[in-house]
Amino acid sequence: MQALYRWQLNACPWQDLVQEFGDAEDMARADRDYFRALIEGVAGALDALDARLAALADRRPDLLDPIEHAILLIGVYELAARPEVPYRVAISEAVGLARRFGATDGHKFVNAVLDRAARELRPAEH
Repeated sequence: MQALYRWQLNACPWQDLVQEFGDAEDMARADRDYFRALIEGVAGALDALDARLAALADRRPDLLDPIEHAILLIGVYELAARPEVPYRVAISEAVGLARRFGATDGHKFVNAVLDRAARELRPAEH
């Protein structure tokens, strides 16, 4: 989430983020391959993800809080492109991030948007 947040604000190449965050000390326990795939996947599908978010959230992505936007990009990407991640896990992780880093009630918004996304993207699972 932190890498995507910074990517939105600085408009740097996603590869720079993978390098910088992948080498960070707190990434020692993280799955670096998944991290790279996530950043690359979101960056490569940004326009499609933002179009889907605009429809799901009933507002343009540029009007979203940057932290919540980053969280929603991760959640929608996982729901759309990572079927090995159960939809409940994707939503739960995103809501947890929103509780910790988002605005006061941002987690409610994230939960509602990702629940709509799960119904649309994973109807058999939802």
